[in-house]
Amino acid sequence: MINAVLVFNNSGQPRLTKFYTQLDTSMQQRLISEIFTLVSHRPASACNFLPLPPLLASTTPAPTPNQPHNDTPSLITYRHYATLYFILISTSTESPLALLDLIQVFVESLDRLFENVCELDLIFNFETLHAALGEMLVGGVVVETSLEKVVSGVRGQGKVAKRRETPGIGVGVEGLGAIGRGWR
Repeated sequence: MINAVLVFNNSGQPRLTKFYTQLDTSMQQRLISEIFTLVSHRPASACNFLPLPPLLASTTPAPTPNQPHNDTPSLITYRHYATLYFILISTSTESPLALLDLIQVFVESLDRLFENVCELDLIFNFETLHAALGEMLVGGVVVETSLEKVVSGVRGQGKVAKRRETPGIGVGVEGLGAIGRGWR
């Protein structure tokens, strides 16, 4: 099960926070800050998996000896694309490689929906961002991983806003443009 989906920019400003596990708002804020600090200080050559910080691990109930509890959050999986970090918090029952693929499909779907997505698209069109995530995850369970089905589902909802061309604001070095075409 996926317990949370987070998207940050390079400065640590959240662009998406979706929790599928109930936590107090203050705990969510502390967790967001701690996870961004952990992820952003890792070198680019480091692996994309981290153990869950003690802050969240201490809030989940401990499994009993007779009944091991596999739904406790235990892993952070992330990808860094251009100016954004895409982060998933999951249980040990989820495959880390499948989660990396899920992040890739999510990013590629945003790239198709926004035609070379940039950070401003996520800020001003958050409905499309949430609709794409909603097509892929329901209650923390992965329901769709087909890029075409996710994109057509969001377009079918009418949640895609057309970007106005503004001089000086483009998808250059600072944007995410073409993020779905390769690993960074």
